[in-house]
Amino acid sequence: MNQSETTSWDKIEKVLQELVDFHHAQLLRSGRRIVPHLTTDDLLQPNDFPELEQHPYFRYEEGMLAGIQTVQMALWALKKGQ
Repeated sequence: MNQSETTSWDKIEKVLQELVDFHHAQLLRSGRRIVPHLTTDDLLQPNDFPELEQHPYFRYEEGMLAGIQTVQMALWALKKGQ
């Protein structure tokens, strides 16, 4: 991989990490509107909170974050395979 390709990968990884961070914060804000004492660790097991389990907006935001993380992992695998 040449320097230009490395720089491009670095930019892509930076943008994806910014998206992950933004959507993680968005998910936490969304969850705290429903369960005010929610912690970041609670986001790992939202099924512990029936209010979250049944909330469509929270589940939408959770899906958005999972989708972005899936893209991030796929690109890491692609980069590693080069």
